Amino acid sequence: MPVKFGDIIQAFEFANTNGDMGEFRTFVCRQTGKIYYQTDFLDAAEFNDELPDDIDDEEKYLAVPDKRELGLGKPLVLDFAREFLRDDFNDIRYFFSKRGAYPKFKSLLARRGAIERWHAFENEATKRALREWCTLHAIEIIG
Repeated sequence: MPVKFGDIIQAFEFANTNGDMGEFRTFVCRQTGKIYYQTDFLDAAEFNDELPDDIDDEEKYLAVPDKRELGLGKPLVLDFAREFLRDDFNDIRYFFSKRGAYPKFKSLLARRGAIERWHAFENEATKRALREWCTLHAIEIIG
């Protein structure tokens, strides 16, 4: 069953909600293409779908990955720095050797006027990685 690519992106963004708000998960049914949303964050309980009893059956349901599983965390930042912020590469690499790297990176992006360029780079890499993930798992995407 085909799944709209926009729905895959939305599921990925939901599954990658970060912070101390709780766990956010999404699953794709391999047979129907239906996407199930689940969170333990009380303020977002209205987004919870009733999960099928066999949601753990990996033959039928596939958990949507997080950024790290797709290589969209630190490796992507370093790729961006290599290409667009060569003079800052060593500083950025140092940021990401410790906790709290993203706020420092975002601050550097603001100082360099590179926030929009970073978002475009990240969005393209995310779309490419999600399309590859869908292909790998035989999820037919449309759109």
